[in-house]
Amino acid sequence: MTTITSMDVPDTSSLVARALKNDQDAWEDLVDQFTRLVWHVVRGFHQLDPQSQADAHQTTWLKLAEQLTNVRDPERLGAWLATTARRECYRLLKLADRERPEHEIELEPSSVELDQHMLDSERDAQLWQAFGELGESCQALLRLLLTDPPLSYDEVADMLDIKRGSIGPTRRRCLDLLKAKLNEASRQDRS
Repeated sequence: MTTITSMDVPDTSSLVARALKNDQDAWEDLVDQFTRLVWHVVRGFHQLDPQSQADAHQTTWLKLAEQLTNVRDPERLGAWLATTARRECYRLLKLADRERPEHEIELEPSSVELDQHMLDSERDAQLWQAFGELGESCQALLRLLLTDPPLSYDEVADMLDIKRGSIGPTRRRCLDLLKAKLNEASRQDRS
């Protein structure tokens, strides 16, 4: 069994520099390094069907190819890809909502279904709003820790360029902050 050390994995800056010179191996290494991250973000949009998720994934990489010369900080490429994937998913959701055929719209949902849907939507909206108020580093860490299949702590540490031993404590701080933001939103709703 071959063990890969951190010396075997080229840093993102050198991969970007090589990719800018049309080095196909560098492109493949970039895709290998970040494809799980992009898929994780895209699959987080459960409202999108699998084909739309695949489209968002592919479009994210296409946008990187188009914008690679504009990437200012190659070491933050993971965050750029995550943001780009998220924006593409939002765009596809808006597009799908506009194109939804009338016959798919339920005209008279039962009051129980409507109440439950409203409660679920409100809870989800509060959660995502609180999540959106977290810093980028917390968002990226929490998303990576929820991938399916799960990433190892070593993989997460490499993707975020942090120490493996800091993942657990940082996750706890991020979750505590998320909980505090949700509690604050709940108190404001009751006022």
